[in-house]
Amino acid sequence: MKKRFFSCIGWGAHINGFSLVRAFNNLALWGENKFVRELKRTYKFKRGVNRHTEDNSPKYRMVGKMISTLRSFAVQTRILSKEYNIMARGYVRSTAQDDKNLNKLCNKCAIVCVGSYYRHWCGAFTLAEVLVTLGIIGVVSAMTVPTLMQNYQRQSYVTQLHKTYNEFSQALLRYQTDRNAINLSEAGLTSQDAVNNFITTYFKNVKECDTMNNCFASSYKAMDGGTINNYSANVKSYVFASGVSIRPLYAKSGAKLINMGIDINGQKGPNIGGRDLFWFYVYNNGVIDDFPIDANTVAPMTSAERDTQFTTYCNSTADGCFGKILNDNWQMTY
Repeated sequence: MKKRFFSCIGWGAHINGFSLVRAFNNLALWGENKFVRELKRTYKFKRGVNRHTEDNSPKYRMVGKMISTLRSFAVQTRILSKEYNIMARGYVRSTAQDDKNLNKLCNKCAIVCVGSYYRHWCGAFTLAEVLVTLGIIGVVSAMTVPTLMQNYQRQSYVTQLHKTYNEFSQALLRYQTDRNAINLSEAGLTSQDAVNNFITTYFKNVKECDTMNNCFASSYKAMDGGTINNYSANVKSYVFASGVSIRPLYAKSGAKLINMGIDINGQKGPNIGGRDLFWFYVYNNGVIDDFPIDANTVAPMTSAERDTQFTTYCNSTADGCFGKILNDNWQMTY
């Protein structure tokens, strides 16, 4: 039994002609010789001899480093082969119960040692390691992907809202400039007909509706789960080429002139106030801002005034949501 044990781990005769030490040493030396031969053939390089005027070039220094690394690898291979041999001896001695199992354990020990060593150097993984990694990736994805998708969707709403805001701001400025006026009232924006003419003149419309019903969704939900019904639906509405639906209503109150309902994606969902449905308010100086606190409110509103309107109205009517986005530098943080 003792003689066969030492044969198993390569300290004497070898079972089936296999020696763990010799296998490691031969494999390391073969790899070193093979690599050096390829380098000599490719770069005409000979260790210890300067045969080229570019021996100090980065290319040749790189080759020298690679050879040094390979030599170190060969030395470590020989050391580790002895260490694995000792480990194998202890494993076989403690596990084998009879001569019949000894040969199986010897072969198993050699295979495990060699496999583990080259998994370390070559970067391979066992099936169990791959499955565990995939499981972790799956759990992390399930936790993060919904949040990422939600944030992406919100940002897409804000992007379209910002684009519509810029288009309206530029159109209002052109409307005043074309008439050499200092404000919108002086330019002639004093009635519903004037507002409708402004829309058809300065925007490219693909659809015109006598009421909101054919240009907007049939109903809208608030973020608190209720239904939004605090707007006038029997007003001429439009759909822009960008897919945005608007409902402009002339409703002068102090400096505020127009209540502008905006659905940034038309009749498509989610049809929720503060998500894809917003209210713009156009003031006499051409500034677009949030719902005024009272008749004395002027634009641009202060951050505190916008926060007040957001807290009071956004969750139930969609008023105040636009001002919150302005305060947060075009981010939907609610």
